[in-house]
Amino acid sequence: MIKISLDPRTKLFMIFAVSFIVMVNAITPLEWGIRIMVTLIPVFLLITEGKYASAFRFTVFYGAALLLLRYCISESSTGIFSAILVGYCGIVAQFLPAMITAWYVIRTTKIGEFMSAMQKMHVPDGISISLAVVMRFFPTIKEEYSSINDAMKMRGISLGGGKVTKMIEYRMIPLMFSCISIGEELSAAAVTRGLGAPVKRTSPYELKMKGADFIMIGIFAVSVIIFITAKYFR
Repeated sequence: MIKISLDPRTKLFMIFAVSFIVMVNAITPLEWGIRIMVTLIPVFLLITEGKYASAFRFTVFYGAALLLLRYCISESSTGIFSAILVGYCGIVAQFLPAMITAWYVIRTTKIGEFMSAMQKMHVPDGISISLAVVMRFFPTIKEEYSSINDAMKMRGISLGGGKVTKMIEYRMIPLMFSCISIGEELSAAAVTRGLGAPVKRTSPYELKMKGADFIMIGIFAVSVIIFITAKYFR
């Protein structure tokens, strides 16, 4: 499959567009159709990048939430369990599209490209450096958690050695200490690379908007316009 490489500025616009669409309540089939479409585009882009596992997990999770939400509403289910299920599925359907888009941006954007894009948009260093550290923080935490899981399996510990409450002791506590250490290391790395220096930084990345970028910006811009029109001017 052909790899579609997008400019970091296009990816940021996608995040803002998807976040706006999913934060506004969808009622009509047209509004839900737009929301689902802007959710599937980042999934498709993950597939073009070879991130098949992430695309599959997001698709299954989001599809299951939509189906359960649709079933509970159409059947007018009552009871505490149904209410909890509707609330949980509603939260997933509301926030997962933005998470999918953000995950695509984090996994496919190099820090150098991101910083170059921030500089071209004249974003203050305090904001761009903070975002750059966050972009590296979550993938590193994911790798650290996988390492902790592997260490627990080597010691024969599964689901806290048979006790679910031990999960906090065996996994979450080491992860919390790792988060503190990783945050300090990323901050030190940012300072060492001169990200906070009061001079204009150069970059080896020459960013240029391509045809795919304009197509994606057009699709998401039109989606936002149609969604606003359908929501407030019908």
